[in-house]
Amino acid sequence: MIQQHELEFRFMTMQDVAAVAELERLSFSTPWPHEAFVGELTRNPNARYVVVVHQNRIVAYCGMWIILDEAHITNVAVHPLYRGKKIGLSLMIKMMNVARMFHAKSMTLEVRPSNTVARNLYTKLGFKEHGVRKRYYSDNDEDAIIMWVKL
Repeated sequence: MIQQHELEFRFMTMQDVAAVAELERLSFSTPWPHEAFVGELTRNPNARYVVVVHQNRIVAYCGMWIILDEAHITNVAVHPLYRGKKIGLSLMIKMMNVARMFHAKSMTLEVRPSNTVARNLYTKLGFKEHGVRKRYYSDNDEDAIIMWVKL
């Protein structure tokens, strides 16, 4: 079992982009390309990305945009070999704290109805369902549940 003290949480750098893009590819059917992460780090002043490192390997990451007093989670992924170890929970708590640090008062995200693991995690963190985006996911036209939490 991985202990929390074995994990390093830090802001993503350009040197992390290749590993994050690979993690994205392993996690999603329509992954963001390498160039999208480069753009987030170099051209989006609202973007904040955090990576989780275990034994010099990026095992998870999360991104968000902070616009005025709202934080919008753009993507979150945990390496398949590291799932079920509470890393996602720790990462989301860290992101909520980062959002507060940048004066966000609420946080939102979209999640697939079929992703019960993620939905349960978000509910545990206080997120509530506040709507649906019809046919949001382009890979299968699945809806997205919109969730919000007050920070």
